Amino acid sequence: MSLSGDYYATKAALEWQFEMGVDEAIGEMPINRYDEPAAKPKLKIGATSNIAPIDMIPNILPVQDAAPDVAKILAAKCNDLGALRDAMGVFDLCALKQGARNFVFSDGPKQARVMVIGEAPNRDEDKEGKPFVGIEGSLVDKMFAAIGMSRTATDRNDAIHLSLVMPWRPPQDREPSGDEIAMMLPFLQRHVDLVDPDYVILLGNIACSAGLNKVGISRFRGKWTEAFGKPCLPMLHPRALIRDPLRKRDAWADLLTLKGRMKQ
Repeated sequence: MSLSGDYYATKAALEWQFEMGVDEAIGEMPINRYDEPAAKPKLKIGATSNIAPIDMIPNILPVQDAAPDVAKILAAKCNDLGALRDAMGVFDLCALKQGARNFVFSDGPKQARVMVIGEAPNRDEDKEGKPFVGIEGSLVDKMFAAIGMSRTATDRNDAIHLSLVMPWRPPQDREPSGDEIAMMLPFLQRHVDLVDPDYVILLGNIACSAGLNKVGISRFRGKWTEAFGKPCLPMLHPRALIRDPLRKRDAWADLLTLKGRMKQ
């Protein structure tokens, strides 16, 4: 059909519709404007998740002040790391999620004798969606390889499981606030419970703030304490070691302390 034919056919169709009383183009499908829109759920569990649907959380809970309560409810329903990852992925009450590129959960065997907890994702971690990558991640791998441990080890005794306090990168790499840490703390506690390590390593002040409720890593690094119900050793974050290479001797001393404790 020619262009002129298309034009006249379309024009005739429009004139016919106008004669029938059609005077507004709305859409291909009819819309019942008397229907009330269904309330959008505040939290949804993905179809692949094995968590029971969260349909018993009162409407009053999804407000900022109650975010830790919501996190606690979700975390308690998780019976494995896959479920925990799903629950954290649909947790929308932390504003950091909106600005982050990727969700950063964990790396390493699900069962490991040592669990290493870092701070918040940096640019490299946010880009790859994996904790401890890039220069800092390479340094962590070398540090633990020096005492015979690895995130790729198949033997639980030689394995480390890596995670972070925050799963989303804060804007401009700022430190997460106390409220943001408290909001995600139930998920982190559940993460430790599910991995069930013999020892927890807290890397840096943010991790110590979450696990020990105190900062000042230079004062108490290398001293055994308890966090998340496990024996815990605070250590300097790899970022601090890159800034001041002389402090690597402190990290080496702490690693030897860990190795000695594991032999007991």
